Amino acid sequence: MRHFILALCAAAALSLPSAGIAQEEPIRAVIEAQIEAFEADDFDTAFTYASPTIQGMFGNAQNFGAMVKGGYPMVWRPDNLRFLALETRGGRLYQDVLVRDLDGALHILEYQMQEGDDGWKINGVNIRRAPAGTA
Repeated sequence: MRHFILALCAAAALSLPSAGIAQEEPIRAVIEAQIEAFEADDFDTAFTYASPTIQGMFGNAQNFGAMVKGGYPMVWRPDNLRFLALETRGGRLYQDVLVRDLDGALHILEYQMQEGDDGWKINGVNIRRAPAGTA
């Protein structure tokens, strides 16, 4: 009987969507909207998708925009992007995005996401050069 109950519990757990999977759509929508704002040079709108912590670090949309243009050109002007895994790492939620920049180089952007009262916000982005052979 104990094995039956354990099997039943395992089957029930596998049939429920994980919290991360349920959040993929709204998280991806936030990242896409911010990138679209960057492409339009609408730094005021792009700044609204940053977490309060990031907003506090830069103070205003112009400072934030200058940082993105200088340090994250593949986000400001991407050639192409593809969403990869949404994962919990170290208790934080990360959405990985494969981005091809205008020079054709591939980068993996690790978007750290933070949920607040008004939805998901971007709480930081770590850039990794994509391994050779990544497409």
